[in-house]
This record gives sequence, C-alpha cells and structure tokens, in this order.
Amino acid sequence: MTEITRVPLQPVAKGSLTKLWLGVILAVLIGAGLAWAAMPKGLEVETVTAGAGDSPQVGDVVFVNYVGKLADGTEFDRSQPLPVPPGLFPEGNPLLLEEGAIIDGFIEGLQQMQKGGSYVLTIPAEQAYGAEPPPGSPIPANADLVFEVEVVDFMSRDDFQARAAALQQMMGEQGAEGQAGPPPGQ
Repeated sequence: MTEITRVPLQPVAKGSLTKLWLGVILAVLIGAGLAWAAMPKGLEVETVTAGAGDSPQVGDVVFVNYVGKLADGTEFDRSQPLPVPPGLFPEGNPLLLEEGAIIDGFIEGLQQMQKGGSYVLTIPAEQAYGAEPPPGSPIPANADLVFEVEVVDFMSRDDFQARAAALQQMMGEQGAEGQAGPPPGQ
C-alpha cells in the first residue's frame, strides 16, 4: 500500500494576505484601464448653449454655422454665408442630412442637436474620413475632427427645394429684365 507523505503547512506571515488582495485589485484596475484606453472612442456631442424644440431628422436640410478643426486645434474649414437675398432661407450653410451628402458623424451628431443651440461635436476618424480624406484636403488620414456648431434652423427637403425653385425663378426674372434693354423709341 502506498503511503502519502504529509507536508506541514507553514503559517501565513502577518499582512501577506492583505498584500495579496491589494495585488489582485491593482492587477484588475490596470487591466480595466488598458481595456478602456484600447476601446474605440465614439461620437461626442457637448452642449455649449441648449437649443429648443425638435431635432432634425434624416432627409431634413439643416442650416448651421460651423468651424471645423483637427484634434490639435488646426482649423480646416469654416461655414460661409450664402449669397442669397435675406429672408428666403435662414442664415447659415445648408447641410442635407443624408448619407453620402455629409460625413456619418455629422449626420448622427446633428440629430442630437436642437434649433438655436451651440454644440461641440467630436467625430472619431471612423465616422469622418478614416484613412482616405478628400484629395488636397488639410485633413490627415485617420484624423479625429472637432466642430463648433450652431444650429440656426432646419426644414424638410421639400420646403428647401420649393424655396430654391422660387429663388431660381426670381433670379431668372431679374436676368430677363436686364437683357430686355430700353423700350423702343427711347
């Protein structure tokens, strides 16, 4: 018959168990911190001044004033006023809230904003231009973008198109008047 040799256990030194648990907790915290740092960052919408009312939806035309910057603060774009008669359209640049018209991060961010509000929109590279920014653009590959955005107003695409048609008709009438010349006999 086989006999098992007994090995006496040594007592645990005072404070060793506490040190062991502190080591385990520290290892878990370091692991969690590394996992958090490796997680892809998502879209962030920070409210500077709250707006009021509804938020624009996909298919709407949103009028905004904006400044686009890289994460280091370098400005790469800024909205310009439209050269149209006042009153026909709200102030600001019109942006069609539709896939392919603007970057995905802007579409998602604008849907979280309200008329009259000011926001800081941080868009990760994956929701901006990713590895392929527009040719000739000052935006480097895989750059996160930051936009300071003021939502002036928004309207449906149909309303925008009706106003654009009225503007085109008005411009056509002005052009026809300028080409007519003076009346005969003068």
